[in-house]
Parts: sequence; structure tokens; C-alpha cells
Amino acid sequence: MAKKLELKFLNEENRTVTISMDQPIEPVDPVAVNAAMDEIITQGCFFSSGGNLISKKEARIVERNVFDVQL
Repeated sequence: MAKKLELKFLNEENRTVTISMDQPIEPVDPVAVNAAMDEIITQGCFFSSGGNLISKKEARIVERNVFDVQL
């Protein structure tokens, strides 16, 4: 099982931009995630094709299960 923490932002064109991180520490601390997202917006350290990140949309843990098929 592969887990990722996805941070979703809106950019200047009101489009969603996702930043993902592998193997998040669980349980996730919502206060720390919120503060990190605020800091990303404040610092302007990421730029998208639709402009700067201007607001938070959501944060979530995504879990993906992969099963090989024998051929």
C-alpha cells in the first residue's frame, strides 16, 4: 500500500494545483498541515502554469493498492 499526502491549492486562474508527498507521518497533524500550506502560499515557493498559489483547497491522504497480475 502506497500512501501520499496531497496538498491541494487554487492558483490565480482558480485551477487546482496538487503537491504530493510520499509516506506521510501518521496520524497526520491537521494543525501542522494547515500551517505548512499557509507557509507555502506566503513564501510563493511554488508556481503553476496558472500563476501563483493563492489559497488552500484541501489536504488528504490517498492510499493506493497495486496488485500484480501474472501473465
